[in-house]
Amino acid sequence: MAARSRFGVENGSRALRAPAARGRKRAGLSEEEMEEIREAFNLFDTEGKGVIDIKELKAAFRALGFQVKKAEIRRMMQDVDKETSATVLFDDFVEMATPKLQSRDTREEIMKVFALFDDDSTGAISFRNLKRVANELGENLTDEELQEMIDEADRDGDGMINEDEFFRVMKKRGDNPLDDLSSDDDDF
Repeated sequence: MAARSRFGVENGSRALRAPAARGRKRAGLSEEEMEEIREAFNLFDTEGKGVIDIKELKAAFRALGFQVKKAEIRRMMQDVDKETSATVLFDDFVEMATPKLQSRDTREEIMKVFALFDDDSTGAISFRNLKRVANELGENLTDEELQEMIDEADRDGDGMINEDEFFRVMKKRGDNPLDDLSSDDDDF
């Protein structure tokens, strides 16, 4: 019991329920979308308390592929009756993210992710771009593994991944384009 009181969040037991919701589907969301929301939330819930700081909301939405302005964050906080709170519980984050996920256009969202890779605005993802993103995500991939990823996606043989090649690979991977960005640490 003492552990719950040290979280310092209102209704701490509600915050601790996020992991238990793992298999449950929310209204209008697929299991893949729920997992996408959970992964974005967990990037910022580093202590696993089921709560993130309001200052991290913008980045959490960016992790989902959405660019949101501070005014929109304030409106979403009002919509979940948390406008004076400094933290956001997992369930509140799900409530905020659900309408955005339901209204997104797949190609448009994948192109936003492409733009995050293509930081030098060349219209293609180079080895350097891919290596930068892997490092930012904390993925420990060798240069050979990164080159294999490029070779697999590169249909025109120019050594880089253009928008069409990127879109094809992301659609081929399934509904959640980030599913296959995990490390090779799992056992086969």
